[in-house]
Amino acid sequence: MGEFVCRLGTPTGEVVTRTVEAIEERDLRAKLERDGFRVFSITGSGVSRARKAVGGGGGGNRIKTEAFLLFNQQLSALLRAGLPILQAISILRKRVPNERLALVLEDIEGKIRAGHALSAAFAAQGDTFPRIYIASILAGERSGSLDEVLLRYVSFQKTITEARRKMKKSLAYPVVLVCASIILIMVLTTYVIPNFMQLYGDNVGGGKLPYITILVVNTADFVKGNLTWLVPTLIIGTVALLLWRRTPAGRLAVDRLLLRLPIVGETIRQLTIAQLTRSLATLLAGGITLPESVEIASESITNRALRESSSSILSDIREGKPFTESLEKTGWVAELATDMIGVGERSGALREMLDEVANFYDAEVDVRLGTITTFIEPVILIFMGALVMTILLAMYLPLFYMIGSMGSGSQGG
Repeated sequence: MGEFVCRLGTPTGEVVTRTVEAIEERDLRAKLERDGFRVFSITGSGVSRARKAVGGGGGGNRIKTEAFLLFNQQLSALLRAGLPILQAISILRKRVPNERLALVLEDIEGKIRAGHALSAAFAAQGDTFPRIYIASILAGERSGSLDEVLLRYVSFQKTITEARRKMKKSLAYPVVLVCASIILIMVLTTYVIPNFMQLYGDNVGGGKLPYITILVVNTADFVKGNLTWLVPTLIIGTVALLLWRRTPAGRLAVDRLLLRLPIVGETIRQLTIAQLTRSLATLLAGGITLPESVEIASESITNRALRESSSSILSDIREGKPFTESLEKTGWVAELATDMIGVGERSGALREMLDEVANFYDAEVDVRLGTITTFIEPVILIFMGALVMTILLAMYLPLFYMIGSMGSGSQGG
């Protein structure tokens, strides 16, 4: 519930200021007037301490996926056992180990007690919960099968989470190799090469060093001599890039660039097809209409460039155009996917076909992630090997020249 500061006139003629908890300002004003108070003013954002605990409902403050899935599994079990929604929420609020979720459930429980529907109570939490989840609850309330809808959503979320986990796992080793390469370059250029080259000075081969040695030594000297401004510049540039990446224009530019990359771009498109179709299948299975499902499922498109290209789908459907035709107009949905969805749309089995498309492209993404990993790892290893070999040649070629000069001198004597 939110806290409101109320300036009131009492029935006895006094003017008082009170802090009152309520769900909405309108309901609070009506209640105070029914109790005989004259309401002069009501101030306050109405932000509950539960909302404050999750950062006001910002997208970066959502409850952890594991705790959220466990809560939904338990809620579904309690509802199947015949418990009323209010009692089920009250039981889970007392038992959930996640403090943030407990505070949110406290606010939801208060709203249900005040007569709000479960979907409205969840929706009042802002961006704390995904729209697809709230829509699923609404569909469950309409159909009277809330427990089944919750289990379907849990299955959907587990599939999405598993896909993200596989992606992170596939890219973890290449990231480690890149970091190792950067550390290796820094250590060699700032410490190893300068110290090793002190053994030679400028007396090798008549005062001339091999070209590769000169190049490596000059690079190392430049890096070591300019660390005072190179490191801050690198840090500031990275921070500036990350901040720019968070802006709408920066996000759109980066997402467009990713789509142009070989292999990576196609992988992103396939992953987006899988997420979009699975979201649509989940919503349609809950009884949500196709236009509503498209509007909500579009939020699963994380790539801004693809989302921008898909903005016409909803308007086309509302104008009466076939769903398949609307997908084809986006220009990024694969022809195979539109063909499969078209078959489902014409046969009346759209939801089942959307599930099939999602499963197919999930498998395709797994194969592509394996391909990317298989391609990146040897490239990085070859780069690291070439780097080490170049540095070793740069350090030891002068020694070979020195030995050769000494041998020529002794033969001449």
